[in-house]
Amino acid sequence: MASTRVITLVVASALFMENLDGTVIATSLPAIALDLDVDPIILKLAFTSYLVALAIFIPVSGWCADRFGALTVFRAAIAVFIASSIGCAMADSLPVLVGARFVQGMGGAMMVPVGRLIVLRVVKKSEMLNAMAWLTIPALVAPVIRPPLGGFITTYISWHWIFWLNVPIGLVGLVVASYVIPQIRADFVPPLDAAGFLMSGLGLSSLIFGFTLIGRDVLPDWAVLAMIGGGIALIVLYVGHARRSAHPILDLALLRVPTFRMAVGAGFLFRIGIGAIPFLLPLMLQLAFGLSPFASGMLTFAAAAGALTMKFSAAPILRRLGFRQVLVFNTLVSAGLLGAIALFTTETPHLVILAVLLAGGFFRSLQFTSLNAPGYSDIEPVAMSRATSFAAAAQQLALSLGVAFAAMVLEVSQFLRGSDDLVTGDFAMGFVAVAIVSAIPCLLFLHLAPDAGAEVSGHKPRVRSD
Repeated sequence: MASTRVITLVVASALFMENLDGTVIATSLPAIALDLDVDPIILKLAFTSYLVALAIFIPVSGWCADRFGALTVFRAAIAVFIASSIGCAMADSLPVLVGARFVQGMGGAMMVPVGRLIVLRVVKKSEMLNAMAWLTIPALVAPVIRPPLGGFITTYISWHWIFWLNVPIGLVGLVVASYVIPQIRADFVPPLDAAGFLMSGLGLSSLIFGFTLIGRDVLPDWAVLAMIGGGIALIVLYVGHARRSAHPILDLALLRVPTFRMAVGAGFLFRIGIGAIPFLLPLMLQLAFGLSPFASGMLTFAAAAGALTMKFSAAPILRRLGFRQVLVFNTLVSAGLLGAIALFTTETPHLVILAVLLAGGFFRSLQFTSLNAPGYSDIEPVAMSRATSFAAAAQQLALSLGVAFAAMVLEVSQFLRGSDDLVTGDFAMGFVAVAIVSAIPCLLFLHLAPDAGAEVSGHKPRVRSD
């Protein structure tokens, strides 16, 4: 077997490819819309299809790895990602692009969790810290280079090459993985909750796609309403099913744990607002401000850069202030910085835009760290894998809802103006709306105890002396 360092690097490379491709099309949306001759807003489907696929298939990835072998699933996921990337690059219509993006999300949903699982099961505990450090690099670096890279390719080459680049990278990863990664299977594999998987998957996808298609004349109104109604019915059925099932695909019983319920519920609302940013911001900079995709990407990368700088500051901030103070204050600051984007105009200096986006990325990343750390503090070790799958699915679902919600606000603004053109005022309304949604969790955090998560943060609340 190859060294654990080599295995970790192979997995990290696959994670980098998935992280890079997740929302790389954000900077290219206007160019793709022009090439496919569609409204830029309707390309929200290319966003939501990928994110919904992640939400549906992430919970089943661990079972597949245990049942069929981690190497088998990992290689299959890379192959699916390569094939779907070719499909995206060759797409000549909106339905083809949306379908290919959904399949790409399926590959990503299997590739990322199974890759992490391989490292966790192969690497010795003494080497785990270094291995986890390598695995965090893709999540930190990819978002920083994603906007400039996507913008450069779109401006100076063609948006199709955003997807063609995955082919050689994926093929190399596929070959190397076959030689260095061992086949790993679990000793005991519980039965797959196939009924729950179908109900939750079809319910979530029908609900989100139905919500996304409202008012776009892609399908008849009755069909859209049927999708939404059918999605709600299936989700309700799944809730009843999960209570009876011994091994539900999404374990709703985990929501009985207060800290986990807070992290998932409040995080869901916060991420709806955050999920809108990769959709709204490049469209505003290019369609309303007239910037090129490359110039747009050179501005929007600042948010990811701010998130990267926060990684070195979160621990001392939480140790000093504690989770409750940070979450209450930081929610309002993050929402305020998100709303501040509504004040941008064509006359706003780019340095000001960079500063606001950099600060926004910093505080949003602090928010995610503050939500995730205490969220698992009261979860039993035996339930940890179910909790991480549940949280990951909820996060992707929230991001897809954020895109759909932002697009709906743009459409409402257009309707009120009686015009199909997108102007700065439409985007201002969009950013104000998502900022309000992002601020709502503050009301939930006010109910946290002053010493909530103190064992995790190391914070020692001051004791009043009378």
